Amino acid sequence: MKRLLAPTIGLLLAVSAAIAADQNTASLQVGDDVGAFYVTDVTGPAAGTELCYRCRYGDRPVVTIFTRTVDEKLASLLKEVDSIVGKNSGKDMAAFLVVMTDDQAGQEAALKKLATDAGLKNVPLTTFEDVNGPRNYKISKDAEVTVMMWVNGKLQVNETLKQADLTAEKIASVTAQTSKILN
Repeated sequence: MKRLLAPTIGLLLAVSAAIAADQNTASLQVGDDVGAFYVTDVTGPAAGTELCYRCRYGDRPVVTIFTRTVDEKLASLLKEVDSIVGKNSGKDMAAFLVVMTDDQAGQEAALKKLATDAGLKNVPLTTFEDVNGPRNYKISKDAEVTVMMWVNGKLQVNETLKQADLTAEKIASVTAQTSKILN
């Protein structure tokens, strides 16, 4: 009996450790607090400086788009979010883009061009120096784009997407969820 008990206990401990590790790396869930993190502002009001937009925006309704890739599909999503933020300025809505990269300086020209070409007025484009994003946000390594929306510091929407998912229909579906942070 003792020979059977020791391996069984070992197996249970290993399974428990694996479950705990998985829970520690799981993405933020609706209702979780969103923490502070610093970005380098490329096109916003603090261009050229490091700041915490999470801190600056406080309890306001916020849309944050995390990405590892800048392309035309992302531009389409940004245009929609920019428009929604502009239409809801009376509700103090805000948004920002975070490009997660190991080469922040290498992204600056592309982000400035994107902002100009897309005509963005309400969404600052920023960089974060780590392709995995802010550790406390637990961005999926498989997601190319993650859209998070929060209000009062609590996550209300967490959508993870591949670039191929950024169709006009999916962009409309994701941006429609801004209603969850505007009420």
